[in-house]
Amino acid sequence: MTLPLENIRVLDLSRLLPGPFCTLTLADFGADVIKIEDPKIGDYSRWNEPQVNGQSHMFLSLNRNKRSVTLDLKSEKGKEIFKQLVETADILVESFRPGVMERLNLGYETLKEINPALIYCAITGYGQTGPYSQYPGHDINYLSFAGLLGQQGEQTGKPVSSAVQIADIGGGAQMAISGILLALFERSRSGRGQFVDISMLDGSISWLQTLLPDYLATKEVQKQGQSVLNGGRACYEVYETKDQRYLSVGALEPKFWVQFCKTIEKTHLISQLEAPLEQQNMMKVEIQSVIQQKTLEEWVNIFDGVDACVAPLLNFEEVIENPQVVHRQLIKEIYDPNLGKIQQIGVPIKLSETPGEIRFQAPKLGEHNKEILSELGYSNDEIKEINL
Repeated sequence: MTLPLENIRVLDLSRLLPGPFCTLTLADFGADVIKIEDPKIGDYSRWNEPQVNGQSHMFLSLNRNKRSVTLDLKSEKGKEIFKQLVETADILVESFRPGVMERLNLGYETLKEINPALIYCAITGYGQTGPYSQYPGHDINYLSFAGLLGQQGEQTGKPVSSAVQIADIGGGAQMAISGILLALFERSRSGRGQFVDISMLDGSISWLQTLLPDYLATKEVQKQGQSVLNGGRACYEVYETKDQRYLSVGALEPKFWVQFCKTIEKTHLISQLEAPLEQQNMMKVEIQSVIQQKTLEEWVNIFDGVDACVAPLLNFEEVIENPQVVHRQLIKEIYDPNLGKIQQIGVPIKLSETPGEIRFQAPKLGEHNKEILSELGYSNDEIKEINL
């Protein structure tokens, strides 16, 4: 089966999460992704715990379908080989702070002279320009500057961080995938590559579509836990059950709210769907007093078949056994000759004709040095002399 990105070569200089998540998607759909890693330590996520046979589970998941070559980009030979790889590449992804590649004399302006069709994607915290461009940061910092973190949490109490990296993946990796594919489409018409500047702060702000437009229109500051989708309404809330589990309710639309109120036998609440905040808080207390009378399993059975947007909060053990997750093949079991059977997150994008697939396991550090140098035309004797 032909995959949509076959014959597309990606040079991946990134580490940890945002860049590798981006190139994972490209690799799952057929791109030849070559991880270019430091010879001594490689991608830092290789060493995260827990591990299986010396390989981090996180690294294995993020770097399947990729090859690894080790290059010292500070050495002349490393730069020479890297430039030879650039000649063969379609896409380059890196996540250094702005200016790092330029100081190595390997910035976009230099590389596009070698390969004018190269699509160069840089994923950074704050972008290539602006007063914050050299600031260090992590997901929590980008969400702070975006105003998003300040919206997370209950009405009383401090903001609450997300368990997943919203800025890294949503603001960084996913934006990078979109930017790269847009540039690839444009290249098919013009033949020219371009620079794709991805800022995780920019991407995070773009996620505020249900919050920021209201402020831009009214200039009224929305306090934490008071927006419609963040604790401001009883119809969109999490309630604790008798067995200390939780039930999520997303009955935003009147038709869902009606069914929810009827099911919990609180029909007098139907007319209060859009009541003021103080009344909403009182409604939550009333609803909570009902939900805590039964176990999660009991409520799941009661709401089975009811059109009310109600769901149980599942733990990971339940997630991987959930019939919908199993049907959609979101957890895949694969076999590796060295690691045996392992489970990984599957491919979330479903294409009818050219679906992505897990073709091979994540590489060991420098596993493909000889193979890739051979593809560049180096002889076996020359490869032996090169210290990677």
